[in-house]
Amino acid sequence: MRTFINFLVFLFISISSINASADVLVLVHGYLASADSWEVTGINNTLDANGWKRGGLITSAPANIAPVLVGPGKDAENKVYVVDLPAEAPIIVQTDQLLAMLATIQALHPDESLVIVGHSAGGIVARTALVRGNIQNVKALITIASPHVGTTLANRALKATDESGMFGGIKSFFGGSGYDTLRRSRGLLFDLAHPYPGSLLYWLNAQRHPDIKYVSVVRLDPVGFAGDELVPGYSQDMNNVPSLHGSSSVIITPAGHTLVAEDGATLLQILNELYATKSEQDDSVT
Repeated sequence: MRTFINFLVFLFISISSINASADVLVLVHGYLASADSWEVTGINNTLDANGWKRGGLITSAPANIAPVLVGPGKDAENKVYVVDLPAEAPIIVQTDQLLAMLATIQALHPDESLVIVGHSAGGIVARTALVRGNIQNVKALITIASPHVGTTLANRALKATDESGMFGGIKSFFGGSGYDTLRRSRGLLFDLAHPYPGSLLYWLNAQRHPDIKYVSVVRLDPVGFAGDELVPGYSQDMNNVPSLHGSSSVIITPAGHTLVAEDGATLLQILNELYATKSEQDDSVT
């Protein structure tokens, strides 16, 4: 009898292991940031303490090669990968590199689902990757303070760094390092400006998106208006993307544009709700 019970216990554990859902969280940084943004803010510490272990760092590279710095949590049930993109490059350049990085991650974890998180411009890069690439096993896209329908500041920066005309060269001479950074970023700024026919956002926002879970984390400024110092609240909400209207959940967080430690708790809240929903769906099927 005891042998039979032990067999049943072994069978239950084996079946549970087969049905267990292991997932990969991919963190995509924004403009003028790096993969380290998730570390210095303490977000990775919060995730790690709650079961989402550091899986590794995927670095920028030419062609389809994406070097991996493996982390201690690579073989954990749930793990986190951070990617390091050329943050001043146009969206398409960053997207191509992200697609190579995601392919590398999926080669390391072929049977696991992806949850992608993008901060600021990183959310646009991630969304473009979902539309342009045939990425399999993506469960959700979470964006934080991303300018899905553009930002006026990008338009202003483009105007300020326009060196056409008789006195255009004077701007470069007196501009300084900040001006030089904006000049290098003009391709990206065009991509983040308000959509107009022929622009990347105009094209992207009309494309069919994958049938996955979408979550928009929208900032709330100190005065109480949705939005932050760089991106208005309506632009951070993916429901205002024509092809995603009504598809995104929205979470409003009291913070400025940059990542903060509290974003770790927000991500955990979203992940817990995501898996609770999945568990309820699985129970209804059985």
